[in-house]
Order: sequence, then C-alpha cells, then structure tokens
Amino acid sequence: MTTSQKTNTDTCLIIAAGMGTRVSHLIDSKPLLAVHGEALIDRVILAARTAGIEHFVVVSGYNGDKLRKHLDDFALREQLHIRHVANEEYRRPNGISVYKTAEILRKPFFLVMADHLIDASIMRDMNQAALPKDGLLLAVDYALDNPNIDLDDVTKVAVDNGAIRAIDKKLAAYNGYDTGVFLCTPGLFGALKESIDAGDESLSGGVRKLAQRGLAHAFDIRGRLWIDVDDEAAYRKATQAFL
Repeated sequence: MTTSQKTNTDTCLIIAAGMGTRVSHLIDSKPLLAVHGEALIDRVILAARTAGIEHFVVVSGYNGDKLRKHLDDFALREQLHIRHVANEEYRRPNGISVYKTAEILRKPFFLVMADHLIDASIMRDMNQAALPKDGLLLAVDYALDNPNIDLDDVTKVAVDNGAIRAIDKKLAAYNGYDTGVFLCTPGLFGALKESIDAGDESLSGGVRKLAQRGLAHAFDIRGRLWIDVDDEAAYRKATQAFL
C-alpha cells in the first residue's frame, strides 16, 4: 500500500500590489495582463491549485478595487477561497506588502508573485520538501543560461551546499536565480521586521536576515519553466512559452 507524503501547507500568499509601470502602456493593472486569454494572476492561482493549494491571500495595492473585483468574480467562478489584504503603501518596497499579512499567516505558506508564471510541479514538489524551522525555502533556478532571464532585473542568489549565502539584484558572484517562489514559515515576518527597522524594506532584506542564521535554504527547480513577466519583452516570451 502506498501512502502520500505530508505537505507543508495548503495556503498561498500572492503579492499583487505594485504599479507595473513597465507594462502600463498595455494595461492599467499588471496582474490582469492576459496571456492567451487568462490574466497573469489567474494563471498563478490555477497553477497553485494544481499543486494542491486551497486557500489564497492576495495583497493588492495600485488600482486595487479593480483587481479585487476581478478576483472575487474569479473565486466564485472557480470555487476558490481568496482573502484580500489592501496595501495603501504600495509605492514602498515589496517587503511591506508581505509584512502586512503577519497577523493572518500563522502557519507555513507559499509566497509567490502575481506576475511570475511557473510550472505547477515546482510548488507541488517543494511542498513535500524539508522546510527549515522558522525559516524558508526559495525555489532557485541554477540554469544561468536561461533565455527567459532579464539579467539586469533578476534577483541573483549565491547558494552553498543548499544554503542561501547571499541574495541581491546586484550580486556579483552568484550561482542561481530567485524565481519568486518561496515556502515560508511565519519566522519570515520577524526577519522582515528586523530588516525594515534597519531601513531595508525589501523581501530580499528579510531573506538575508534568515540566511545569516542559516535558515534560508534553496530548492532546485531542475530546469522547469518560470517567467517573470516584468516588461513587454518578458510578456512576449511568456506568450510564446505558454502556447
């Protein structure tokens, strides 16, 4: 008889608060930019559901009313549970959006971006991996020649024996890319507060605090598909990749 492996979580936090200025000439709400008729955020949610996720928390900000109305209709149509968190400080770095959910998320959760399209199997396999106590797992792409990468914009990571040692967009020495898919414990919130109090309001700042304690580990995506749809060039790549 076979038994299924216990998963870490059934909950996913999606960050969808930014202004998306690099695609604002295409649409006034970046998460709603359609790839083959499906909005980016819809594709993210459906991929997560395919991976076994049942509950969603979405942080919205810029043009939030429009996005929340879309998601309410989408949740009704797809029979999903979506909880909204509004971030009126959406011009601040993304760590602020994450930190606003600290009182809601009291157990492990996925953290993903509304504009990162991924192979659902990444989350499925990640959800059965060992999660550092009070830390996080980051899905890392070690394919440094990935043609879908915008090298000037992607966040780089330096990983040593499975542990993240450094993470930054301007990292000079690195061996992987941050895919924007995290499996987190609530310990992330304490690290974020520490980073924010020190003047770094980015999500990467919180990851760095955990990395300093050996609590930020890497999960190898093994060449599977992911695309950060950050500008029109990336949008064209996503349109081609998701044919």
